[in-house]
Amino acid sequence: MNRIVLATLLACATAGAAHAATSISFVTDWKAQAEHGGFYEAQALGLYAKAGLDVRIVEGGPAVNVPQLLAGGAADFGIGSNGFIPLNMVREGVPIRAVMAVFQKDPQVLITHPRNDVKSLVDMKGKPIMIADESVAAFWPWLKARYGFSDTQIRKYTFNLAPFLVDPKAIQEGYLTSEPYTVETTAHFAPQIFLLADNGYPGYANMVLVPQKWIDGNPKAVQAFVDATREGWRQYLFGNPAPANALIMRDNPEMTGGLIAQAISKMKSYGIVTPDKIGAMTDVRWKTFFDTMSSEGLYPKGMDYRKAYDLRFVSKQ
Repeated sequence: MNRIVLATLLACATAGAAHAATSISFVTDWKAQAEHGGFYEAQALGLYAKAGLDVRIVEGGPAVNVPQLLAGGAADFGIGSNGFIPLNMVREGVPIRAVMAVFQKDPQVLITHPRNDVKSLVDMKGKPIMIADESVAAFWPWLKARYGFSDTQIRKYTFNLAPFLVDPKAIQEGYLTSEPYTVETTAHFAPQIFLLADNGYPGYANMVLVPQKWIDGNPKAVQAFVDATREGWRQYLFGNPAPANALIMRDNPEMTGGLIAQAISKMKSYGIVTPDKIGAMTDVRWKTFFDTMSSEGLYPKGMDYRKAYDLRFVSKQ
């Protein structure tokens, strides 16, 4: 073979390898839904590809443990549903950090039937409240510390809405974009919604978790993922969500246009995601969250909570 031709072929091959996209498997915390819309939008619009990434979104579900998959190397990046997840990993010595927070407000809510005797969280003190087992070690300690709730109020929530629907005095936990909509469409009344974040609850939600080995070994890829994801969320909520919605409904055939539309509306109207702070995190917010939860015994007070997150990838905001 001509030496010049061979050299050219080798140069092209080298250049191709140098520009090969970085593969990233990204596992979500539940089945495909509007709450994952910005990630799907970034994929649908080619934003990840333009950033030099080959991203594969892996749909989560009830049997999917995101921290476990990341710790075991079965997935590269993943969603952290709330602030407890990265802090739990610090407590367990697992080197995985949150690098961005899509939701500036945690969408956790308490809901009631329309009633005159409950118009605030303060009014719920002493009343029975249905919460899930995992919530007893999550937002419940904050409600106890902030509003004087007690464990005697706890009733078990099994993710079956029937007990709530038949009892006009019932109070239960929910997710802003889920239970309220189900109540409206099945029982045909609008529940009262009390967003914990609007009442002082300090946690972030819908965070991107990245193993420390990626942060140390390929920070450019992490930054590229964060930047493309931020733009994906801007386009999804404040542009045209149709490209992402098509992928969401492909991955989750049970999803409906109505459910997606109301979720988008609530994320915007309640300020869950705001265009100027997509991905933003601060030391102050993290310290407040940690101090609150450690004061209730969920974490050792001397634990280095700063290992739960890395601000360098959103520091430009």
